[in-house]
Amino acid sequence: MRRTQQERRDQAEAALLTAAAELVVEQGVRSLTLARVGERAGYSRGIVTHHFGGKQALVERLARATQAGFVPGLDGLPPGLDRLLRLIDGYLGELGRIGAFHQAFLLLWAEAATQPELAPIFRERDAAFRADLRDDVEAGIADGSITADAGADEVATAVVGQLRGIALQRLLAPDSVDTEALRRSVTAQWRRALAR
Repeated sequence: MRRTQQERRDQAEAALLTAAAELVVEQGVRSLTLARVGERAGYSRGIVTHHFGGKQALVERLARATQAGFVPGLDGLPPGLDRLLRLIDGYLGELGRIGAFHQAFLLLWAEAATQPELAPIFRERDAAFRADLRDDVEAGIADGSITADAGADEVATAVVGQLRGIALQRLLAPDSVDTEALRRSVTAQWRRALAR
């Protein structure tokens, strides 16, 4: 069956993003070039330029693609305590199966502290993550499942910090981080801290 132009474009973009993620994991963001991405994916540098324009746009798209859908099964769940706890549990569970895309996100996120071109991208990604968590806390307070004195901003910042910190530890020393045990303990910790 013949593929449409859009299907070919989507396939090429997916291959290029996968190649970029693999290169970031193997050699860091500084070694990422459009030519190397094209070569790794089996395409020309021109295709990479055509799809992304430049390295900055490629890295921005990679950051969004690697974070999107990290925790499956949340779509359609209303904001609140249950969704927040499922997100925490699911995030930690996914760390047990962390692949190149998510490793690339964490490496890029860590490098954003010292790379001025990465910092705005990851400030935006973290702000969106915190906003999502803040919505859960505010909805939980409104429906009475979360204690009224929970600070939505503080909880969101603490959850992002805890999850990202555990993720980096898992990335650096996979055998020292028991994600299954953490799923239970961290989720229970937040349940105790927030539930009314």
